[in-house]
Amino acid sequence: MQTFLSKKRPLIILGLIFFLGLGISLFYLKYPFSQDARFQCFTDQIAMEELSSNTLNLHYTLAYPQNYGIKDYTISLGTMDPEVLQQNSQQIEALQKKLDEFSYEDLSLENRMIYDMLRLDFSLQLSAADFYLLQEPLGPNLGIQAQLPALLAEYTFRVPQDIQDYFSLLACIPEYFNSILKFEKEKASQGLFMSDACAQGIIRQCTTFSSQQKENFLDTMFEKQLADLKQQKIITPKQAASYQTMHEKLLRKCVFPAYEALAKGLEDLCGTGKNSSGLCYLPNGAKYYEYLIKNNVGDFRSIPEIQQRLTEQLKIDTLVIQDLTKKDPDLFSKAAGLNQKATYSPQEMLSYLNKTITQDFPVLNAPDYEIKSVPKPMEDFSSPAFYLTPPLDTLSPNAIYINASSQISEAELFTTLAHEGFPGHLYQTLYFGRQQPSLIREFLGCSGYVEGWATYVESMAYGYGAKFLNIPPQVMELLNRNRSVSLCLYSILDIGIHYQGWTVQEVTNTLSSFGIVSQEVCQEIFQYIVENPTNYLKYYLGFLNFTDLRTTIENKKGTDFQLKDFHQKILEIGPAPFPVVKKYLLSQY
Repeated sequence: MQTFLSKKRPLIILGLIFFLGLGISLFYLKYPFSQDARFQCFTDQIAMEELSSNTLNLHYTLAYPQNYGIKDYTISLGTMDPEVLQQNSQQIEALQKKLDEFSYEDLSLENRMIYDMLRLDFSLQLSAADFYLLQEPLGPNLGIQAQLPALLAEYTFRVPQDIQDYFSLLACIPEYFNSILKFEKEKASQGLFMSDACAQGIIRQCTTFSSQQKENFLDTMFEKQLADLKQQKIITPKQAASYQTMHEKLLRKCVFPAYEALAKGLEDLCGTGKNSSGLCYLPNGAKYYEYLIKNNVGDFRSIPEIQQRLTEQLKIDTLVIQDLTKKDPDLFSKAAGLNQKATYSPQEMLSYLNKTITQDFPVLNAPDYEIKSVPKPMEDFSSPAFYLTPPLDTLSPNAIYINASSQISEAELFTTLAHEGFPGHLYQTLYFGRQQPSLIREFLGCSGYVEGWATYVESMAYGYGAKFLNIPPQVMELLNRNRSVSLCLYSILDIGIHYQGWTVQEVTNTLSSFGIVSQEVCQEIFQYIVENPTNYLKYYLGFLNFTDLRTTIENKKGTDFQLKDFHQKILEIGPAPFPVVKKYLLSQY
């Protein structure tokens, strides 16, 4: 099973937590002249308060926060304390009232878009206010305990203060994990704790990490960064030695004990979970799943409408595959016989993509980017490839990481690099970032747009790859359609499990009709989807939204349709829920 997991900037706390202070209440006095100036102040204040509340998010978002007036911030990872999360709705209601005070018609086009996104987000978050205990910050695959070590390992040191902030974050981990345990205990008291299978997976992960104290990749990566800083003469050898000693101490005194305590706390809660299946078996679980589709995917259609669209696409792709194999019965054999070892380097593939896509996508002056190998100690914690998103105030460095331990074919490597690089994540991030969007857009983005775009362009890359890799176009189209069928099938299963209550047997029956008969594989797929609701939908339903928008505009423009122009307009709108994308796209045609 292939997953398309790109490391995007995470929000440690699920959903935005807004903090209202005197600054917001006084902005009218500072900016009395125009709706746009006042609105900009309003949204900037929200963004800066959010950034100041979570140092990890701040660091990954802004390289130089002082340039934005963010100087005296408290070092924090945020919190999952249930009492704090309960206050979220009151804060959002207050912000919603502030939003109502603006005259929509007097705002610029860009600010109208932000206004629409804020209104949609506020309404959505308030609709799920009573379901906050259904959130799950942990998980064997995408949980914060799995993400955090990688995020800390990639923490960039630009100035000595960054090292101090990093040390403070390490010291915060016990408190942060304690808040998570408090949250999980509250879930358990309400009968909402995770299944033992899920808990045991997290426990194993925590204990494995904490047992690697002598050869931990955090220490390895930290030592490498110190060496780079010494070479650049930013720090002295004496300072580096001191930093190394302090790092080892913090790992020993704070980080590893925190993971051990988290494992122990989860072990104590094992047996309290009453549900090992989809969300719909929990109180309000079906409603919460509807919220997740809107929040995570950015698709606001009803679930029956979404199911109908998925089923339609499954039929289309199946018929195309049947037609391809009817014309060439040996097509599957030809696909299976493709080179497993890459003839071209990742750099050569990306260079070709960067040049070739200009026929279908607007030109983007090639940035400096690097192809890096995932450090060996991190291979087990990383996806096959990922693009590490740069801070928005520098838009650099740009690096695509390749995991040498993940065995993928030459064709898969090519399309994966398109997903992560050109015209995928790297290209889209830089194109939108160079427009210097308002800071609030960083928090109003949409995973369905981001991952949907990368999946959409990945599908186009099969065509680009046929010529470059000298593979028959029919073979690449077969691979493309087969990939689409797989993602579509997993998306259908996601809805079936979480919204309709499908059991392992029902999942097995569905998968067997597509040739997946291994009970072990079926169980793995079932468990992954149970633990990560809507994850596949971010990629595939996002992808379908873009293909449908393209079809709509093609039908409207007819022979006047220009693919490059369509892509440019989508890119300029930038990450947003699909109702907003559709509204502002159609207004331009």
